Amino acid sequence: MEGITVLLPEMLEAREQRCWRQQALLGQFRCPLISFTMNIAGPIKNNSLILRGFQEGMCLLRQTLEQNGIPILHAEEKRENTGNEAFFAVGFSAVSLKKLTAEIEDSCPIGRLFDMDVLNADGRQVSRTELGLPGRTCLCCDHPAKECARSRTHSVPELQAKTEQLLREYFQKADAQRAAQLACQSLLYEVCTTPKPGLVDCSNSGSHSDMDIFTFMASTSALWPYFEECTRIGMETAALEAPFTFQQLRRAGMQAERTMNAATGGVNTHKGAVFSMGILCGALGRIDRSQWAAPEIILKECAAMTKGLVEQDFNGITLENAQTVGQRLYAQHQITGVRGQAEAGFPAVLNAGLPTLEQALAKGLSLNDAGCNALLALMTTATDTNLIARSSRSTQLKTVEQVKALREWHTFFDRELMEWLDGEFIRQNLSPGGSADLLAMTYFLYFLKEEG
Repeated sequence: MEGITVLLPEMLEAREQRCWRQQALLGQFRCPLISFTMNIAGPIKNNSLILRGFQEGMCLLRQTLEQNGIPILHAEEKRENTGNEAFFAVGFSAVSLKKLTAEIEDSCPIGRLFDMDVLNADGRQVSRTELGLPGRTCLCCDHPAKECARSRTHSVPELQAKTEQLLREYFQKADAQRAAQLACQSLLYEVCTTPKPGLVDCSNSGSHSDMDIFTFMASTSALWPYFEECTRIGMETAALEAPFTFQQLRRAGMQAERTMNAATGGVNTHKGAVFSMGILCGALGRIDRSQWAAPEIILKECAAMTKGLVEQDFNGITLENAQTVGQRLYAQHQITGVRGQAEAGFPAVLNAGLPTLEQALAKGLSLNDAGCNALLALMTTATDTNLIARSSRSTQLKTVEQVKALREWHTFFDRELMEWLDGEFIRQNLSPGGSADLLAMTYFLYFLKEEG
């Protein structure tokens, strides 16, 4: 386990300081006190992983107190090489507090590492046995922890390895689930952003007679496990070359498309999102959790994963042998579509979508209206192959120039203008589906930045 080795005298001094602080707080507030530390065996008491476990315990403890309407009169925390500590002076029954902290320790998968002592107003520690609760079990086996500690059943390296395993598995699962949750949230926000020209939204189905907003909801719900899988693939292959991760994602994406079609009755709602959002989730899995709030780092990883993709997929493609719209557009116009965006690190999202969204929000626009602004910015930045597929290259270029002119006329959201544009797109059977996928990515990166 990485970290700074702490000597025994330092630990004894830290313990003495903790006892002194407990007594000082009890004397000052004259109410029960929660003293929270981590059960970490060995001479390394703190590192980034242990700290994250401590922060998780702090979050669970604060949530529990808040949900039960328990007032916190004072709170403080300390982060040292000798370990992390927190104190909560709480205006509530000490016995009831002990029940709540014991529930946290027993219910959370890493709760065995939490040491949430409860002292009543006179400084006496409330024990589990007073409440009729069983004692803590050993970290490595099901025997009582005190017995294993007394007999030194398990070595320090064994306890350290188990501690690291518990923390890593817990946070890998939590991170993969969080990435999937935000991916689905982003897709739902995208489809609900209204009005969007030619696209399915809360007002209408745009230029799509075969789908509506409920089709998108069904598809999004079905794709939740796929996004979690993509994040896990990134985690499991993080030590390998980035393109290898992408190859594994592609296999998962093929199954995800089948899952999508089963949920929608064969309607293609999210094929583009399966590709782009899958890559994004894979990138999150490959980088450290502390970097999730940095769009540049995430998208740089996307580029590394898809290096050489355009050449790989379009090598040898001519007008004579092209079978898909994407292949024909590459052969005729050298348009690389979403593959080119991915290989370049999705520059339309980084340089247009996200800045436009944030600028609009800073001006006081709602997330919906800022999303509409971002969509128009994306349409004029990335070549939307969906628009070309539904019309022609010349129509797409003409449409982009029209949208650029409208954006110069109205810098920020104008509902009447957006509704008029929606009507025009529907009349011409146009749909900027590629830009919609990039809008979902924009939302995703924005949510990650906000979480910080």
